[in-house]
Amino acid sequence: MSITVRHATRGDEQPLHALATLTFGLACPPGTAQADIDAFVATHLSAERFADYLADPARTVLLASDENRPVGYAMLVRGPITDPDVAAVVDPGTSVELSKFYVAPDRHGSGTAHALMTATLAAAAETGAASCWLGVNQQNVRAAKFYAKHGFAIVGVKRFLVGSQWHDDHIRRRALP
Repeated sequence: MSITVRHATRGDEQPLHALATLTFGLACPPGTAQADIDAFVATHLSAERFADYLADPARTVLLASDENRPVGYAMLVRGPITDPDVAAVVDPGTSVELSKFYVAPDRHGSGTAHALMTATLAAAAETGAASCWLGVNQQNVRAAKFYAKHGFAIVGVKRFLVGSQWHDDHIRRRALP
């Protein structure tokens, strides 16, 4: 296994969409309707949306691969915070959002997520931000343990809409080196 992490570029839209289709549902709580997961992916994680994300200078998309097979991705977003619950606990002027962080299920426990997080935090620090924040579903125990292990502490709560269902997230933040 030889994990590499690089900045995603134009042409990576379809592999990113394929990973999103495979992984997004894993972050949702049990009982989330498949139709809602599919609607979220179609609206926010399509190949066309990834093309937009890759062209957006406020976003950094990283792609993890094993022997040229995409196995995970992350997205950082700089800029204003529109969610009032997040704005109450995160300073948008000094923080960057870790908006997406997903690893293929067959790569869980392989070190892929650690390699991707190491590269993601380095990219976050390169933005000049003093801290990095994210939202994670309160029922996603595996992700919560992973984020805590990487220094993300709970600083608040927010809601997250998937299809027609609202989910409860923890807001986590960590300082950047």
